[in-house]
Amino acid sequence: MKRLVMKFGGTSVGSADRILRVAGLVERYRAPETVVVVSAMSGVTDRLEEMAHRTSEGADEASIRSFVEHLRRRHLSVAAKIVELGGRDVRDEIEALLGELEKILVGISYVGELTPRSLDYVLSFGERLCAPLLSAALEARGMPSEWFTGYEAGIVTDSCFGRARPLMELTRERVREVLLPRLRGSIPVVTGFIAGDEKGRITTLGRGGSDYSAAILGAVLDADEIWIWSDVDGILTTDPSLVEDAKVIDVLSYTEAMELAYFGAKVLHPKTIEPAMEKGIPVRVRNTFNPDCEGTLIVSEQEKSDSIVKAISVMRDVALLNISGVGMIGVPGVASRVFTALAQQNINILMISQGSSEANISVVVERGDAERAVEALREEFLGANVVRKVEYEEDVAIIAVVGAGMRGTKGVAARVFTAVASADVNVLMIAQGSSEVNISFVVSSADAERAASALHREFINGG
Repeated sequence: MKRLVMKFGGTSVGSADRILRVAGLVERYRAPETVVVVSAMSGVTDRLEEMAHRTSEGADEASIRSFVEHLRRRHLSVAAKIVELGGRDVRDEIEALLGELEKILVGISYVGELTPRSLDYVLSFGERLCAPLLSAALEARGMPSEWFTGYEAGIVTDSCFGRARPLMELTRERVREVLLPRLRGSIPVVTGFIAGDEKGRITTLGRGGSDYSAAILGAVLDADEIWIWSDVDGILTTDPSLVEDAKVIDVLSYTEAMELAYFGAKVLHPKTIEPAMEKGIPVRVRNTFNPDCEGTLIVSEQEKSDSIVKAISVMRDVALLNISGVGMIGVPGVASRVFTALAQQNINILMISQGSSEANISVVVERGDAERAVEALREEFLGANVVRKVEYEEDVAIIAVVGAGMRGTKGVAARVFTAVASADVNVLMIAQGSSEVNISFVVSSADAERAASALHREFINGG
């Protein structure tokens, strides 16, 4: 293996000892050319987001100073330990970043408004504070290193703050220009999650987007593999908090991994697989705290497997919207108007189902978008005598049954819904794509655990 991109999540770098452990893993597993992508220290991005909102709602300067001081103590204590071990002293860099953060928070408090652009700016500080620490820790172990923000490394996005998308051609050109000359004698440490638009304004790729950053860098650098280091042994057959005997999946296809990530498997960001898939780059998910475990390997086409279903995913924090009315029957363009109205509000649709009678369309959206979605749809159809009701239900969850072995196998859907019915679970909505890799359905949140357990028994433990 000549070129490797490794990404480490927040729990992997949550303390001085953990950052030093990560440096040891990089030393142990590095390829001749290695790039490291790093998240913020565990909990920091959540605290930054919380503080940004508190500040916009009137938090005073004393609260801001107290918050910044907490971050100062946490990060400078790590920096001091790294210096003791012979690493580069980055304390002045940390102080400069914290001074910048304090100024922006005070500015938000004066204005009393938090825009998506300013929120991206605030959230960027978690990774910007952590990257110099890991870079210095690598140097403490004798590995030359520089750190970069995603934008400095060359990742350029559109200007959709909070959910920015990379401009891949421009990104490829700039990343190769910046990083390739440095790979021969150094290990670049790049902030995950952060990029910049063409004007150089900080953007973020969405929460959890550090995986995506690693995949983007791996794709444009033509890496041999992309490794995602987290705090679990790999991608599991289901959520272990719901089913005790969840197992590590040895190998997944890109398609299976994308479906699982999209429907709530928290190990990977949903967009991670796309850049790797386009280049055919294997992605491996490994555990920082159990590095001897091989983890889960995600590849283009896996060897023939006897497993019909690989995993059962549970996605919470969603809402089910029902758009109904007999006036919808035979009226062209109703579905198009529904999707357009939601798109104009930047609301992502997770699932869609429409009955053949055309009198009802059901969609699933993120729970935080539910009220805006209902308002947008009522406004769209107000007075049109087409839609009679727009309602939503929040207390629901999506269950996704995923496996390439389902393709062409008869009777899978029957087994799925028989198992669910036997667990006394009522299904509220069903969707299945023509790829046949995924059957998804919506149940009450209270029934999610029973449904997942029943399906795990049916397909993973029992067959």
